[in-house]
Amino acid sequence: MKPQVFAYHDPSSVEEALELLARHGPGAKVLAGGQSLLPLLNLRLARPEVLVDINRIDSLDYLAEESGWLRVGARVRQRWVERDPAVRRAVPLLAEAVRYVGHVQIRNRGTVCGSLAHADPAAELPAVAVAVGARMVARSRAGAREIPAEEFFTGPLSTALSPDELLVEARFPCSPPGWGWAFVEVSNRHGDYALCAVAAGVCVADGRVRDARLAYAGAGPVPVRLPQAETALREGWPLEDALRAACSEARRLLEPEADIHASADFRRHLAGVLTERVVRLAYRRAVDGAGGARA
Repeated sequence: MKPQVFAYHDPSSVEEALELLARHGPGAKVLAGGQSLLPLLNLRLARPEVLVDINRIDSLDYLAEESGWLRVGARVRQRWVERDPAVRRAVPLLAEAVRYVGHVQIRNRGTVCGSLAHADPAAELPAVAVAVGARMVARSRAGAREIPAEEFFTGPLSTALSPDELLVEARFPCSPPGWGWAFVEVSNRHGDYALCAVAAGVCVADGRVRDARLAYAGAGPVPVRLPQAETALREGWPLEDALRAACSEARRLLEPEADIHASADFRRHLAGVLTERVVRLAYRRAVDGAGGARA
C-alpha cells in the first residue's frame, strides 16, 4: 500500500518545528528515523495530514554526559549509542539493550528518542528508560518540561506528549557505583519485538541485594516496573530465596496480552524465567564490578 497524501516540511530549527506542530496539532506527525512511522504510513495505520521531518535540525544531534546524566538528542541514531564507549561506561543497560533493537540497518537510521516517542510496549528502549528512571525533555512554544519515564508512557503507542510538543531529548542517569545491570529478552527471531524482555539493575553490598530495579517489555500496555519484585530481592536472603520470591511476584502481578505470537500464560511464564536469568547476570556484574558494560 501507499500512504495517503500529506504535506511535508523539513524545518532547520527546533523553533520552526514547534511552530509547525502548534499550527497543525494532532494532524501532524514527527519524522526522525522513520523505522516505525514509515511502515505505519504505508499500511495507512497512521494518516497524518502533515509530516514534520526533523533530520535537518543539527542542534538535536548530540550525545553528552553532563552532571550525572547522559543526554541524548532527538536526532541521535541508535547505532551511535550502541557503539559509543562513553555510553557503555555511563549507562551500560542502555548500551546493552539497544543491540536488541531490530537489525543494524534499522539502528543506523532509527533514533533513541523516536523509539521512546513511538512507545511500543514490546520495545526495548522504553523498558530501559523505566528501569533506570530516565526523564524525557519535551518542548513546545510555551516552553520545556521534563517527564519521568514512568509517567511518559500512557498506553500502547501513546505518550504524555501533547500534539504541539516535540521530544527534544532523553536523559538517562549515569549508573552509580555498586550497581550491576543486565537486559534479556526472548523473541521469535532475532530482530523481532520481544515476546517478553526484562531490564534489571541491582546494587550489591556485602553479598546482599541492597536495591533493585526491574522493568518489563511485552508484559502489558506500557513498560511495567514491579516494585513488589524489587522488594522481594531487597528483603530476601539467601539469594536463591530472594530470586524465587521475585520470580513469583512477576508471574503473579504481570498481565500480558495474548496475540498470534504467544499466549498470555506463556508470556507470564517467560517473565518469571527471565527475571531469574537477568537478576543473576546483574548480580554477578555488580559483584565483579563490571556494571554491565561490554566491550
